[in-house]
Amino acid sequence: MDMYEKLTELYEKRRAVELGGGDARRDKQHAKGKLTARERIDLLVDEDSFVELQPFIEHRFNEPGMEKGSAPGEGVVTGYGLVNGRKIFLFAQDFTVYGGALGEMHAKKIANVMDLAVKNKAPFIGLNDSGGARIQEGVLSLDGYGQIFYRNAIYSGVIPQISVILGPCAGGAVYSPAITDFVFMVENTSQMFITGPKVVESVTGVTLTSEELGGAEVHSSKSGNAHFTYKTEEETLQHVRHLLSYLPQHEGEKPPKKAHYQNDDLPDILDDFPIDPSKPYDVRKIIQTVCDMDSFFEVHEKFARNAVVGFARLNGRSIGIIANQPKVMAGGLDIDSSDKISRFIRFCDSFQIPLLTFEDVTGFLPGVQQEHGGIIRHGAKILYAYSEATVPKITVITRKAYGGAYVALNSKSIGADIVYAWPNAEIAVMGPHGAANIIFHREIAESDNPEATRAEKIELYREKFANPYIAAANGMVDDVIDPRETRIKLIQSFDMLENKEEVRPKKKHGNIPL
Repeated sequence: MDMYEKLTELYEKRRAVELGGGDARRDKQHAKGKLTARERIDLLVDEDSFVELQPFIEHRFNEPGMEKGSAPGEGVVTGYGLVNGRKIFLFAQDFTVYGGALGEMHAKKIANVMDLAVKNKAPFIGLNDSGGARIQEGVLSLDGYGQIFYRNAIYSGVIPQISVILGPCAGGAVYSPAITDFVFMVENTSQMFITGPKVVESVTGVTLTSEELGGAEVHSSKSGNAHFTYKTEEETLQHVRHLLSYLPQHEGEKPPKKAHYQNDDLPDILDDFPIDPSKPYDVRKIIQTVCDMDSFFEVHEKFARNAVVGFARLNGRSIGIIANQPKVMAGGLDIDSSDKISRFIRFCDSFQIPLLTFEDVTGFLPGVQQEHGGIIRHGAKILYAYSEATVPKITVITRKAYGGAYVALNSKSIGADIVYAWPNAEIAVMGPHGAANIIFHREIAESDNPEATRAEKIELYREKFANPYIAAANGMVDDVIDPRETRIKLIQSFDMLENKEEVRPKKKHGNIPL
């Protein structure tokens, strides 16, 4: 056999791998409104930049239905490419080959490319579309999952890890996305669950569809397992590219910075801001006015809506934003918002992304359900995450900052570098209404007109105690600023903090109250 025959054999084998499960199965995939693994890769990476790795790996089983060569590429495509000109590593499960089921060598391909991602200090992206473990391979499939989970955990905080759910993701397979930093789902075509609808029905008697049990809407709004959901695969993969534009390649690199940006055309920040502390407003309007135009990319938008978190750019610099949302639950903190805020803080701190907090908070949500659900433990995560973070940390108190929630939301006492307050800010142990009722209880009770006296004492407390100048006088607020100067003050402060270094006591790791 001469070289040309060898080359013919090579290209025939490569073509067989690229065909996956064949035309019929590819057509079936398209009929479900789903793309193939290679089509997804083409949408994710820059044009002609993908390089495939280990295409000829094969399983080692000869059981019925598992004959050698019957699983092209082992049901997963792995390799590397460019996104926005920067290197990334990836895997894309191929549902046309055994339903993308994971076996020993399928897992080995994924583990190998994960190791390469860390060695080369580049983000790792998993495109998940799999029926689960390859039952024919038994415990070896489970071991394969373990190999991946281990790397997800050990490489956490080393390189960004993103999971994209583009079909079913069931059983043990869901734990890999759960460990990664961000999870994307496609509406109506992707699901995640530990046990499927039939098992749930047999155990509980409750009948649910796959979408009702573990679809994108459920995980983005109720469980919080999904950070982003979009209508199509094309839109989803475009937003994965967009997310990567805010992130560094690895923990030792600062996030990318775009060219200087001027916000001359933005509206006056006061136009959308009610000074009355009882009136709601959408904090996203404040964020969009302060940050570079159209740069805010919200994370967990549908989950725990009383808090807003996401990435933005400030004068071209990538930053992470945490904000109370006064139009939902008055911006109070509950169990879900505590988890949402804490995990976002820890991600940003892992990858050198500065933190900006907009604070307008009445406190932690009261009630038996919250107390019994562990609001103390969950709220403590916010305190822990801010205290642990060593990136530049700035807070802007826009209206209310009461009690323990004031302390938790990046106060000076737990490590804020800079705290600004607007002149209307109320910083106190509790709100004026509650404080006046306690402090002036006797005077109000003995008054001929209790309601008038109460109103008078509330205003007295607000003027004397619930203002930003007492906190400023005691060094807990660095400056009281005109709201219209917020953007320039933040740009100046983040520039000042650009080379910030902060050392923590040496330890193996802390014990966050999970």
